[in-house]
Amino acid sequence: MIKDTIVDGFQNAPHRSLYHALGLTAEEQARPLIGVVSSYNEIVPGHMNLDKIAEAVKLGIAMAGGTPVLFPAIAVCDGIAMGHTGMKYSLITRDLIADSTEAMVMAHGFDGLVMIPNCDKNVPGLLMAAARLNIPTIFVSGGPMLAGRVDGKKTSLSSMFEAVGAYTAGKIDEKQLRKCEENTCPSCGSCSGMYTANSMNCLTEVLGMGLRGNGTIPAVYSARIELAKHAGMQIMELVKKNIRPRDIMTAAAIRNALTADMALGCSTNSMLHLPAIANECGVEFNLDMANAVSEKTPNLCHLAPAGPTYMEDLNEAGGVYAVLKELSGLGLLDTGVMTCTGKTLGENIADAENKDPRVIRPAADPYSKTGGIAVLRGNLAPDGCVVKRSAVAPEMLVHEGPARVFESEEEAIAAIYAGRISSGDVVVIRYEGPAGGPGMREMLSPTSAIAGMGLDKEVALITDGRFSGATRGASIGHVSPEAARGGLIAYVQDGDRISINIPAYKIELKVSEEEIARRRETMEIKTRTGVKGALARYAAQVSSADRGAIINRFE
Repeated sequence: MIKDTIVDGFQNAPHRSLYHALGLTAEEQARPLIGVVSSYNEIVPGHMNLDKIAEAVKLGIAMAGGTPVLFPAIAVCDGIAMGHTGMKYSLITRDLIADSTEAMVMAHGFDGLVMIPNCDKNVPGLLMAAARLNIPTIFVSGGPMLAGRVDGKKTSLSSMFEAVGAYTAGKIDEKQLRKCEENTCPSCGSCSGMYTANSMNCLTEVLGMGLRGNGTIPAVYSARIELAKHAGMQIMELVKKNIRPRDIMTAAAIRNALTADMALGCSTNSMLHLPAIANECGVEFNLDMANAVSEKTPNLCHLAPAGPTYMEDLNEAGGVYAVLKELSGLGLLDTGVMTCTGKTLGENIADAENKDPRVIRPAADPYSKTGGIAVLRGNLAPDGCVVKRSAVAPEMLVHEGPARVFESEEEAIAAIYAGRISSGDVVVIRYEGPAGGPGMREMLSPTSAIAGMGLDKEVALITDGRFSGATRGASIGHVSPEAARGGLIAYVQDGDRISINIPAYKIELKVSEEEIARRRETMEIKTRTGVKGALARYAAQVSSADRGAIINRFE
């Protein structure tokens, strides 16, 4: 306990004097000191309500006999950062968040932690920190945004990006674009579809690190405040029983998360974040696990952008626990794993019920018999690449076409908007990987432009970068090795035939070995100029995407 090393004894009088400077009474100093890690800021819509969540958490801690102390974590809004240099800084914040949280906790000796993230990199970054620090920890997110309403139809951020493509193609006018702009994001919270933030918040429930409803209760519901109070109270039980993150996030729990990922149709970014979390837990995670799990796991949900339902609908249908109940009936989960409730996963989901089979398909009637994500391999991606299979039109599951090669996201967007992409093309965007970007930008703008222009059932897109959870269509990312580190994607030329077979998990550049060898001898690997500061440090240290774009601290 903190009082044993920092508070008790004559030698710690200087420490106690500084606690008094904080206004902490002797009684407060004698109680467990709980760090409340809040990602609150005023620029991220998903985080603008976290001050309320933090206050509720602190109240819950105090009610249960602890002393809460608040400190911050940074956050980037991927939607605002999308499509420009700012997106290079998104993924790197995952490690900045983990590292800065580690520094704060080790410097101040907290007895337990309540993590309050919401958006894309904060959830995995804080899960990584929790595993690394391994002191009692619980998560409570800020919750998802309500769906927008445009002309009587529910919408979300992906609809907004696709509206830009529709406007460019002349399918909607400026008035309709403005109507979408003003009505698509109606409340605070993480964007309302099964995008990366909501994917990771749901998987936090499955991992056992968040209470029931953590991933689905809308941000504006009062139930979210109650959840935060319960999380504050529950951390005191975890401290009392000394239940720690690595007692919870075991190999079995991570496999459960991967299984739920497939059923929910989560973002492909989970294939970066689950390996990174597993790495901090000391658990081996190979991308091939994804296909093995997918082969056994039915896809039960088609939330936006894959379908017409949203996080509020999943919440009303019974939430994550209802999905887990369907999966447990097939024997696909290890229900004996410990969770932050102090109970097993099986005990947690015992009374769960699927209240709306239109939102959560019964296991006997899935959208597909295989999961929402597939890992493809072949000469173009010998170490793997990732696609959100559940968001791909059936006619694009198998495709072959000529490559249209671009050296950056900006070049590709310009060509798409200029109408230079034709039906059947395979758009290749390279030098956007973890090291080559650097920062492995999400590329929602080009994929949404393709979808908005009505080409998502005719055009594929391949990149060593990554995609937003809001992306739909035959969008294949995380190509490993990446171009900047000599991957074959660096040597693709316009007109080369590329074959994609998602059901068979195959991707091939149909060029002879002799021609590939000639290109490797004559074509140079490109490097970005002017990269400095945090981006330069990240590029020098980061692993390939197939390993989760982790920082190689000890290599």
